[in-house]
Amino acid sequence: MESTVQLQDFLTSRRAKVKPEQVGLLPGTNRRVPGLRRGEVAQPNLARFTFLDREHSESFHPNWDLAADITVGILRLEAGRDPHDKDLHDLVGELATRSQEFRTRWGAHNVRDHGTGTKHFRHPVVGDLHLVYEAAELVADPGLSLLIYTAEPGSSSADALQLLGSWAATLESADTR
Repeated sequence: MESTVQLQDFLTSRRAKVKPEQVGLLPGTNRRVPGLRRGEVAQPNLARFTFLDREHSESFHPNWDLAADITVGILRLEAGRDPHDKDLHDLVGELATRSQEFRTRWGAHNVRDHGTGTKHFRHPVVGDLHLVYEAAELVADPGLSLLIYTAEPGSSSADALQLLGSWAATLESADTR
């Protein structure tokens, strides 16, 4: 139980550090606590971003077609693991209704495991990032995994992540003044 409380405290503290306008949300005036509401953190996801916000998604994923294929393949894998998952069923229904690109890919029935690999992202501040990822299964919560992204030491991506961390720390420092 203690680990649950620690996780809750950790997540709450992280949400409190992010202003709604920093992530494209309206600031709102009826906030009981600073930062993002739980629902604002939970609602957005990679599949919605990929298929329902193509303009930004294509900027973020230099190889959008590959990112879209991987996203659908992962959703297919999860749908096979738990065919009665209502939230996943609702998400697939929403995407199928709103995106022809999603419908086409979903209809191909491709399945992908997301264990290890390399991804290419384009960040608006630091530019291109080539990151190696590995999925770590969460023993305490079967079915969930944590993706860990790293840059090769000494690479331009490692330098970009260092710069991004410094930039974020500068923003955080300015917000506390």
